[in-house]
Amino acid sequence: MHSAISYTLVERFESLCGGLKNSLKNKGYLFEREPCWFTSQSGTRRTLPSPIASWLYERKSLTARLRRNCFHCFQVQVLAQSWRRPFAEEAKLLDLSPHRRALVREVRLECNGTPLIAARTVIPSETLYGARRRLSRLGARPLGEVIFSFPRLKRLDLMLTYLETNDWSSSAATDLGIQENVWGRRTLYSIGGPKLVVCEFFLPTVIGIDDARM
Repeated sequence: MHSAISYTLVERFESLCGGLKNSLKNKGYLFEREPCWFTSQSGTRRTLPSPIASWLYERKSLTARLRRNCFHCFQVQVLAQSWRRPFAEEAKLLDLSPHRRALVREVRLECNGTPLIAARTVIPSETLYGARRRLSRLGARPLGEVIFSFPRLKRLDLMLTYLETNDWSSSAATDLGIQENVWGRRTLYSIGGPKLVVCEFFLPTVIGIDDARM
């Protein structure tokens, strides 16, 4: 996929992130260090191939889109869920002090057993009150199915990343079958004020799924 992507965009990402990768070390199931993100600027979408851009800039529920294509074969596999310290940039987005813990959930969205999207959600304790408390008890239920039911859901920020194969933890790389670079997005949402961060990483298997229903 690299050859189909604007080298100007990739080079800009590498110049922004190349010197930071060693300084953002931490540990989760998907990553042993925090991915490096860059702002989606005006015109960024036009530099990307339309199949990946349609996922990165999807404003509606990814769950609903996958269900339309996977029918009854769509599943969520929970890879890890625990209260832990978020990555530094996640904590900053959520206005958390560096030592505060949050609920971190990492999952794999799949169709017929084929991984399509990996996702990481970070939810501060302050967000888990009232009707939002069910976000801590999703189990294998997809997050998108729940948060898009909240009428006061609002997108506050969107950033992108372009992950190399060695950015993943060894466990995740094996579990997800990572063999090439992967695009991802990080969205900051608010639900009537309280915030959460949702990161989604689009595996090559999801590209073109709209045209080849599984």
